Amino acid sequence: MQQSKLNINFDDVQLARDLANKIARSVQSFVDNYTTVSVERTLCRLVGINDTDQNGVPLPNIVVDALTSKGVVDQGALFFIGNAVIETKQTPQEIAEQIVKENIDITSYSYHTKEEIEKALQPYINQSMERIISKRTHREEQIATLGEGARPYLYVIVATGNIYEDVRQAEAAAHQGADIIAVIRTTGQSLLDYVPYGATTEGFGGTYATQENFRIMREALDKVGKEIGRFIRLCNYCSGLCMPEIAAMGALEGLDVMLNDALYGILFRDINMQRTMIDQFMSRVINGFAGVIINTGEDNYLTTADAVEEAHTVLASDFINEQLALMAGLPEEQMGLGHAFEMDPDLENGFLLELAQAQMIREIFPKAPLKYMPPTKFMSGNIFKGHLQDALFNMIGIWTSQGIQLLGMPTEAIHTPFMSDRYLSIENAKYIFNNMRNIGDEVEFKKDGIIQQRAKEVLNKTIELLRELETKGLFTALEEGIFGGVKRPKNGGKGLGGVSSKGEHYYNPFLVLMKK
Repeated sequence: MQQSKLNINFDDVQLARDLANKIARSVQSFVDNYTTVSVERTLCRLVGINDTDQNGVPLPNIVVDALTSKGVVDQGALFFIGNAVIETKQTPQEIAEQIVKENIDITSYSYHTKEEIEKALQPYINQSMERIISKRTHREEQIATLGEGARPYLYVIVATGNIYEDVRQAEAAAHQGADIIAVIRTTGQSLLDYVPYGATTEGFGGTYATQENFRIMREALDKVGKEIGRFIRLCNYCSGLCMPEIAAMGALEGLDVMLNDALYGILFRDINMQRTMIDQFMSRVINGFAGVIINTGEDNYLTTADAVEEAHTVLASDFINEQLALMAGLPEEQMGLGHAFEMDPDLENGFLLELAQAQMIREIFPKAPLKYMPPTKFMSGNIFKGHLQDALFNMIGIWTSQGIQLLGMPTEAIHTPFMSDRYLSIENAKYIFNNMRNIGDEVEFKKDGIIQQRAKEVLNKTIELLRELETKGLFTALEEGIFGGVKRPKNGGKGLGGVSSKGEHYYNPFLVLMKK
């Protein structure tokens, strides 16, 4: 029987998990019958379709748009590409290039059997699978050879807009002690229904997520890792309208961590909930197979809702995200479930309440490399106070054995961090982590004290919320604004037009191959 420092009842935890499983299964029963344009573009990429036309439009978009214009995208891109491979004896890439030139119509060929199509596409499927496996193997070998930082991993961001400047800043951060480098995406990229191509230098508030940018940064971090004798993980974002495509690109280029939440895009980018739920499934299948740690976005709820009153919504969402991830074949060891230190600094005993919540999430998800987010909502231009807020956050991170510590910056409320800001944040965390390394092993909590009572209160409210969600269904709950106080319509938001029910010829072999 698992022991709890908080004296929480693990029968209650199991009840919450069972309720979340029912909620997730209801969502999954919908997801299994639908596809999206972004899923189909992902499949194009996974059989080797790459590059752009002369106007910079990605070839996967051109192929899927051609199917959409014919009203047959519901049959799936691979069905038509496979037929075309059989009829033309050309590769998927060559077929895409012929579509650009308007030389062929891939919907006009005779329909072949699923077995024939599978055989025709097998070399291209094998090629991408083998490349993803090789990237995963490389990561594992580098960690075995070089080692890596102790958990919580020190996670910092670079966000210059220029991939080459990002590399310089990432190298500096690695030398300063960072374990994970997250390349923030340019503002608004999550709302683009295509993935830009090539190396980019003109992002705003971040750098475009492109496959070439992934390659450049992974290569740079491999090099600096060998210099300093420590493997450095690379993180990017596969949320948004191109969630599964970016997951595939990251898997092909050896990324290690991906922001990959089931609800974030719905709540904070107004992306249609049906589109998001379908896309998150495919993206998590890919990330699970690639050995990528996903990060979920529950921390964002507390930027729009009160951290004391709405803490249970964070835990409820963690339970649901866990179950959705398991259904995609993603193991617990790759679930960077999210939460955040967002207590009002003027709240009496706010530190104790936050300690209770962080310890509770750690106990409930013991295998997960939890992603713990720093104060943002109550950061101000007072960099000295902000540095203290981050210090308290770091204390809880080491005390409760978090997995990924996204370091706060003293200039959080002022500007994108300078290298010097990053140095101060890393120094802050390293000092506290070293001096308090085993505090969680040494300190017990007062029976029925503030901390234990807070944990029980949050868990009880979480169960109540999950019961409500199980009755209503997740889609209705999102319409009512249960998470983060943000209401979204089931048939509204961005990207709904890209959703299709699966037709009789639909074919996606990667779901089976990757989930094995």
